[in-house]
Amino acid sequence: MERMSLRCEIESWPLKRTFRITGHALDTVDVLVASIGLDGHVGRGEAAGVYYFGESAPSMLRAIEDVRHKIEAGIGREALQSLLPAGGARNALDCALWDLEARRSGKSVWELTNIVPRVVTTFFTLGIESTPQLMAARAEEAFAYPILKIKVDGDQPVERVAAIRAARPDARLVVDANQGWSFSQLAEFAPKLAELGVSLIEQPLPRGADAPLEKYKSPVPLTADESCQHRGELDAAARRYQVINIKLDKAGGLTEALQLAKAIQDRGLQSQIGCRCGTSLAIAPAVVVAQLCSYAELDGHLLLERDRSPGLGCREGKIGIPDPLLWGGALR
Repeated sequence: MERMSLRCEIESWPLKRTFRITGHALDTVDVLVASIGLDGHVGRGEAAGVYYFGESAPSMLRAIEDVRHKIEAGIGREALQSLLPAGGARNALDCALWDLEARRSGKSVWELTNIVPRVVTTFFTLGIESTPQLMAARAEEAFAYPILKIKVDGDQPVERVAAIRAARPDARLVVDANQGWSFSQLAEFAPKLAELGVSLIEQPLPRGADAPLEKYKSPVPLTADESCQHRGELDAAARRYQVINIKLDKAGGLTEALQLAKAIQDRGLQSQIGCRCGTSLAIAPAVVVAQLCSYAELDGHLLLERDRSPGLGCREGKIGIPDPLLWGGALR
């Protein structure tokens, strides 16, 4: 077999405005793009990494360089799963291998996965702002999006959601605390958020400190994000949450993400496909997983000042099918 070529590049993409969540703020997002070539075809994958595990574009690059010789020797997607742990480095390579397979085989990713594509409606995320009033203004600016995901911490979360509800009575609302609450805060806030018509509360408690949820009956369904990275963590999460947020960076690529989505379904839970800030190249493989999920948060590219071309279309919150030239397309 001809040796594969591997090229990795770190890119920096500016955001439209500072994006804040619990304990973290972004003005730009640094991503790692892996390009794998074989037989005149090139597949690409993009990852931002799992920041709360200390991953960064440079650390992902180092992880890939450590196994470069095995990648270039022609490793496949299945062998990749044991070569690198779940995380951004494996995600970039896994998605590049899917893209490469589509281009070499003449079959689109939809044919390779036997999944029928459909347009999906994405959440649009509002970062934490200094006041509830400013968050309400941001919600009004996002009038084209029917589902808003609201980032909050322990500072006036109910007041912020109430202001957004007043500004957007038409919208479905999802709240994401990003591990920012204690159990007593969750017990205090959840009934009030239920009264405001909030549909989901995501990751209210810190990862590793959410065991109390096993006996808690929340008035709003709870979503696990940081508390469920991959299938190995699903059993514990299934006892504590009603929805599991799948992310390609967490799972370590499309291969594991598809298997996780099936495992979630088998347990009778709902799933959500999520993302980090990144370009359409990072979001495109997640559109595949979205076909198996109840909820989609695929707005990472919409928060950027600019995007790749071709990029993913989005109109009234509906994400289009990826252009074959972007990712996962069959070049016949």
